Amino acid sequence: MGKIALLVSREEMIYQAHNILQEKNDEIGEMRVIKTEDTVSEARQSIANGASIIIARGLQASLMKQYTDIPVVEIVITAQEMALLVSKAKQILKKDNPALGVVGFKNMFCDMSYFDTIYGIEMRTYFAEKGDLLEDIARQAVRDGVDLIIGGDTAVGIAGEAGIPSLFLSNTEDSMRNALSMAESVDYAMGVEKRNAAQIETLLDYSFNGVARLDSTGKIVDVNATLEDILDKKKEEILLKTAGNVFPELLSEPFYQVLEYGKESYSLFMEINRTSIFAIVAPVVIDKRVEGAILTCHRMKRKQRREGDLKGKHQLKGAVALGEFQDILQESKSMQDCLRLAKLYALSEKTVLITGEPGTEIQLLAQCIHNAGIYRDGPFTALSCEGFSEEAQYEMIFGDKGAIVSSRGGSLLLEDVQALTKGNQYRLYQLIRHKQRLGKDGLRHAGTTVRVMVTSSVPISSLAEVGILRQDLYYLLEGLSVRIPSLRERKEDLEGKIRGSIRNCCEHYSRFHVLTQGAYKLLLDLAWRGNLVQVENFCERLILTANKRSLDEGAVENLFHKLYPGETGVKLNGAGEKDGVTPEESCPPEAAKIREILLKHGGSREKTAKELGISKSTLWRKMKKHHLR
Repeated sequence: MGKIALLVSREEMIYQAHNILQEKNDEIGEMRVIKTEDTVSEARQSIANGASIIIARGLQASLMKQYTDIPVVEIVITAQEMALLVSKAKQILKKDNPALGVVGFKNMFCDMSYFDTIYGIEMRTYFAEKGDLLEDIARQAVRDGVDLIIGGDTAVGIAGEAGIPSLFLSNTEDSMRNALSMAESVDYAMGVEKRNAAQIETLLDYSFNGVARLDSTGKIVDVNATLEDILDKKKEEILLKTAGNVFPELLSEPFYQVLEYGKESYSLFMEINRTSIFAIVAPVVIDKRVEGAILTCHRMKRKQRREGDLKGKHQLKGAVALGEFQDILQESKSMQDCLRLAKLYALSEKTVLITGEPGTEIQLLAQCIHNAGIYRDGPFTALSCEGFSEEAQYEMIFGDKGAIVSSRGGSLLLEDVQALTKGNQYRLYQLIRHKQRLGKDGLRHAGTTVRVMVTSSVPISSLAEVGILRQDLYYLLEGLSVRIPSLRERKEDLEGKIRGSIRNCCEHYSRFHVLTQGAYKLLLDLAWRGNLVQVENFCERLILTANKRSLDEGAVENLFHKLYPGETGVKLNGAGEKDGVTPEESCPPEAAKIREILLKHGGSREKTAKELGISKSTLWRKMKKHHLR
């Protein structure tokens, strides 16, 4: 509510207002008696103190309207109050049909059209249009020979100078009560106007495309025609539904922070009716209070390709990305943060770097980014850079019949980018940076329109530090980077995966096994360095080979020891480390030596095996044992 100030010329008006406010159990900002000559300065002082509405009367009200820019509510004399003044005048004059001169401003008085007939008087009105004309019209009443003047301080003073009886234009609590009610109505209307203005301003600022207006509880109270088209729903089907029911992606903490705390804005990616949408939620804040929010939805533009490049997904010979963001386990906050980044990256054409441990959703996330991006109608090709010579890598990726050419108009996922040779790293840099395909002869071919994504099982910063990865490629890849957290960092997702895998296996094989609470606790505490793949296969083996209905922690531990002897009993503390063991201490000397020589030879297993004096197959088994892949 705004601040209301009562500025009047008589103390009795303050008392009247005070009595009325006590009855209503209400209050206004300030109440003061002011002199008419100080009207403008006093009003401006109230405005400086925060007044948004002023209640005043007569000349003072007229001056305030003329020299200030906020609403002024005038105290209007009621018919009953005017009748009392007429009765007093007749008592003073003691004559039939006296001539009474009423001096003031028209807005100060009620309708007095029939007072002459009702009260047996001659009513003459002298209304000034401006404050500086009030004295003139009062003197005109004197010149006209009225028997008595009714008016404010100015009119009463001039009547006294002329020796004519007068009555001060006093009011009762009725007119004061009306003025206070009017001020409250004006204040409410100003609040509504302020809210509407703020909402319209927000709409103009953020209205890229479809627009929905939400109230403070998150319910949709209005949408525009474009949003109806995006949703393929009529407004009547959407109104008064909570935003989360219409847009499931809004069921998240950032959205509620916008509504509850007025967070500046929240941007997100949404998939609506197979259309990629970039959305912004902006709060509507009035007087530091969140009154609702504006949701704007912007359709992503898709890349236009030559007619010969346009193919239906059924013609892409298996090069199809099936993954969608909703397919990924995301109960944990860490995974929600990961997917939020990935959804935003999908809006870009730039290269995305995905890192994560073996067995995490690396390729699935790449498919999701492809399907949510502007190249979604093109092919999705994934291949590993590991285990190939420089010549083979070149032909497979950069050759005339390589993956870059076959992925035209789509996305290319290069897994294990750290295994690329230096020469092919340079070719990748040229492709990403300058859209050029570099041939073996050094000739530059016009680059093919393709969205590149790469993966690495180790942080590429460490690869750049030891010279395995080119510095220029490192800085090019690190921009849009996203790390998939391991399952041990995602307890909610791990629990969902374990329970889901156990349930699916039981249903698939028509078995009826239950795990004890201790068995579930042990499963949740294990490291699962193979993440989703390891969990799925372990649960499959556990159910298939179970010889009793109830499976306890002993059954889980025995099988885990049998399958992964190097990881038996490995439990994690809250930091994702072995209890009481630092990461450095947990790395065996043999593993440390292999890692060191691998880095020395740029990841070459052949050179590493030769220096260690073992075969490549033996090196592979040792790397697998120590999780160095």
